[in-house]
Amino acid sequence: MNRLFSSVLLLVFLAFPLKGSVAAPQGSAANNTLITLLSTPGVKNAIHPKVLRKALEGYYALLEQGKVVREGILTVIDFNRPSVDRRIFVIDIEKGRLLHSGLVAHGMGSGEGMAERFSNIPGSHQSSLGFFSTGVTYQGSHGYSLRLEGLEPGINDNAAMRSIVIHGAGYVSDDFINKHGRLGRSHGCPALSFSSFQQVIDLIKGGSCLFIYQDALDGNSVS
Repeated sequence: MNRLFSSVLLLVFLAFPLKGSVAAPQGSAANNTLITLLSTPGVKNAIHPKVLRKALEGYYALLEQGKVVREGILTVIDFNRPSVDRRIFVIDIEKGRLLHSGLVAHGMGSGEGMAERFSNIPGSHQSSLGFFSTGVTYQGSHGYSLRLEGLEPGINDNAAMRSIVIHGAGYVSDDFINKHGRLGRSHGCPALSFSSFQQVIDLIKGGSCLFIYQDALDGNSVS
């Protein structure tokens, strides 16, 4: 019964293309990859099919446009989930497997345990949504960090000016959750745990695709 429901759900997603500022043609490589990934145990139980499909459509479109130069790696952050959940996922598209899943913080201006508000405005301390390209690593105030380039005008293209980067933080941990009932929050950066940030940065650096999603992206509820 569960297998039948999953098959029907997948057919629905393939039949009706999703709205978005970055989209690939229906019937493209995105659909084939989606079918493969949703058949992979590590992926199908981790990422919502709608979010995964939007991520794949954007990935292939940006790859074709030359805006993403590193093939095969796709990172998805699902801010529909509370901060206590694993909500960052690094996928090896070529091998069809999940390389990493873990905790990730949102901006303090976006909400408490849930990210509910999003912005492209400097000083908002809110997270930004949409598609990004990963840049180079550097040593900054948070140690080893990864620069991000926002690829969507009006949605996240101020990311570099806002110093939105991936870095490690002590407030991203199960211990913090046990004490406070949620993760700590950043100034807008997708901050990772100290136990995983170096590994994740090295997996995705150098021009790979990052997609940060929340339902507000579909409703254009981004300032």
